[in-house]
Amino acid sequence: MGKPKTKVEIVRVSGPLAPYAGEVESDLAGRGYTPWTRAAHLRAMAHLSEWLQARQLGAADLSRQRIEQYREHRRGRGYTGFCSRRSLTPMLGVLASLGLLPDEEPPALVSPADLLLDGFSSYLREERGLTACTTQAYVARARRFLAEHSDDGDLRGLTPVAVSAAVLRESAAVSAGSVQYFVAALRALLRYGHVAGLIDADLSGAALPVTGRRRSSLPEGISPAEARALLGSCDRRRAAGRRDYAVILTLLRLGLRSGEVAALRLEDLDWRRGQITVGGKGNRRDLLPLPVEVGQAVAGYLRAGRPAAALDRCVFVRVKAPHRGLTGTGVTQAVAAAGRRAGLGTVYAHRLRHSAATAMLAAGAPLTEIGQVLRHRRPLTTAIYATVDTEALRALARPWPSGVA
Repeated sequence: MGKPKTKVEIVRVSGPLAPYAGEVESDLAGRGYTPWTRAAHLRAMAHLSEWLQARQLGAADLSRQRIEQYREHRRGRGYTGFCSRRSLTPMLGVLASLGLLPDEEPPALVSPADLLLDGFSSYLREERGLTACTTQAYVARARRFLAEHSDDGDLRGLTPVAVSAAVLRESAAVSAGSVQYFVAALRALLRYGHVAGLIDADLSGAALPVTGRRRSSLPEGISPAEARALLGSCDRRRAAGRRDYAVILTLLRLGLRSGEVAALRLEDLDWRRGQITVGGKGNRRDLLPLPVEVGQAVAGYLRAGRPAAALDRCVFVRVKAPHRGLTGTGVTQAVAAAGRRAGLGTVYAHRLRHSAATAMLAAGAPLTEIGQVLRHRRPLTTAIYATVDTEALRALARPWPSGVA
């Protein structure tokens, strides 16, 4: 099987670091970086160069303190990659070797395994569209696998037997759910190795699937009365209450995931057409109708609740400074707090997604339409909601045999 051909973009660096881009790329190539990974490092270099140029600084101004300021700036702009000093080490090492960094020892070179994982992390985020949290979890499991099989970062010696043995060892130590996550991360690593030309054959099929207990419980939503109590617990005279009310109503009516609500941006709301654009898993972008009551709640929050000093264009932001966009965890915490105020105990945001699905089912919507609203990739995922339609299932039940106790 021949190696797959991948198209690597040409990265152009402008600003004060532009004269050294060729040196950095040559150094990365000489140390075994793949073209795809080299492009990722050069994009980070271009971003750093733009940051320096905006502050009328040059390469000689890259002191340790200045680098820390840049890292904080990059994290504040929402980047998750190349935010640590170690990830910037290859570029900074070249600049230091050219005598450009002020009186500091050249950064230590990272290991080949770290280089591979940097490329893997960029692949997961930019090609697969995984979230930062999922990317970190996959990289952590990939690091553990490499520590046992390819500590030098060389994947060419891997065999299907070694991959299957790693899954078996994992299954003997942890739960079925944890093994399934390990297998997903391992398959992603092996596919990346094949795509990047680090492995001649795709070994992902050797990471055997692990079965666990099938879901036996019904999808657990909340009742309409509980939904009203949840919304009523939000004090809409206060900014936090207006925000939480709009968040909960969005979850209940549109069935979004907590991360999707957190990722909503101002430009995703099309007020004239009454539509909302939702970014889902795998970099999906879906257009959904914006219910009137949801639009009114969000508009009320934007007019008299969202801080004027918000640091980004996220729709829902933190009440306390710094006023950055809510994270998925922040959305979950807001729903849980509302549940406790309403006397319902801890209510997790995903239960509201189940509530939206069961409400559509009760209104007579077919499973295909429910799957479209929830943006499920597979009909089988939506099919679990058929189990809550007890009236429809009652017609399928066979009568109990007469005379049998």
